[in-house]
Amino acid sequence: MAGAKADGTQATFTGAGFLRGAHAAQALAAGGFVYGIAFGLVAQQVGLSLVEAALMSVTVYSGSAQLAAASALGGRGSGAAASVSAITAMILVLNARYILYGAALRPWLGTLPATRAYATLFFLGDGNWLLSMKQHAAGERDAAYVLGSGVAMFAGWLAGTVLGQAAGLIVPDPSRLGFDFLLVAFAAAMGVGMFRGRGDIAALVAAAAAAVAVNLVASTGWAIVAAGLAGAITAAIRFTPRPGPVTEDFA
Repeated sequence: MAGAKADGTQATFTGAGFLRGAHAAQALAAGGFVYGIAFGLVAQQVGLSLVEAALMSVTVYSGSAQLAAASALGGRGSGAAASVSAITAMILVLNARYILYGAALRPWLGTLPATRAYATLFFLGDGNWLLSMKQHAAGERDAAYVLGSGVAMFAGWLAGTVLGQAAGLIVPDPSRLGFDFLLVAFAAAMGVGMFRGRGDIAALVAAAAAAVAVNLVASTGWAIVAAGLAGAITAAIRFTPRPGPVTEDFA
């Protein structure tokens, strides 16, 4: 399948492109698998069944949002139903970045049939979005690359969720084996990998301060939301565009 783009080039969507994306995302899939295990353990601890945890991973598919939601659900007390709207708002806030991801991919996916474009976006994650954008800058024009890399990551995330939730049934107290530290270690590793230098320190400090303050009066889920908002607002305030010519290359 190929669609004509405004610049006269062809946006292709082939099996070969899908396989290239899936192969390139294997390392990301492994990371998603480990992250999924962490979520599965947390889901089991807060009372989510295997089916519920798996359905959340399929429909929400966002590690940060799912962990925050699971934490907010807590022990599934009598007030859980009343917090559905708040949890929904939390998920929307944490996933708002995907609006920008989709906009950035529109020049690539915009000429595809709606079924293929939206199916590709359904499997979109942070890792495969970044991978796909880099590949586009390197000359990749097969839009199925985005779908292939996304499906590979999604499969790892879902498999990890199921395994983590099942392991939580076998190990009722994950902290005794240090499993409760898995999420902290993974998040720390991600943070170190994303840290780019002194320019990120202000946002990091703001996020940490907000998380600590909110965690004193609310659940860990809301602390995650507060940290994300504080860090993002601080980064936006301090952002200074780099001088240079304007380019139409969205990558």
